[in-house]
Amino acid sequence: MSINTRNVVFALIAAVAISACSSTPEDTTTTEAPVYTPTDSEVDGGSMDTSYAPAEQTDPTLQYRVVYFDFDKANIRSDAIAILKAHALYLSQNPGARVRIEGHADERGTREYNMALGERRAKAAASFLAANGASASQLEIISYGEERPVALGHEETSWSQNRRSELNYTVEAP
Repeated sequence: MSINTRNVVFALIAAVAISACSSTPEDTTTTEAPVYTPTDSEVDGGSMDTSYAPAEQTDPTLQYRVVYFDFDKANIRSDAIAILKAHALYLSQNPGARVRIEGHADERGTREYNMALGERRAKAAASFLAANGASASQLEIISYGEERPVALGHEETSWSQNRRSELNYTVEAP
């Protein structure tokens, strides 16, 4: 396959993926993790299964689910290491837990470039988690590129908030 053909195929795949995205912006303004409240039956002797939600009370660092990146980079920054190590430890101690790592980019650059950059950022976070105890089967990556910004401004303050990877815990299908 020639380079030109491969580029055209990649552009078509990216265009289909982007067109499949919802045009309604998702409200992602909060980064707080939901708090689990047991039901009366669980408190009265039922089993309380919290294996898919990190227990923030055991390690407060688990409440942080977003790691940020420098402009045009996919390297894990030093301020993200403690967050990712805490999540890696949680995942290694809870083999039933699954996490989706969503990579994002700011609005600068082409959509195709930002999709690839978001994927590199998600892969960097996933590699860090795997290197620190998480199983590869617990990790899923996805890139949203510039399509899901948390800050809508057109200046460095907004752009720096959009250069991120988010850790979202999911429940395994039965």
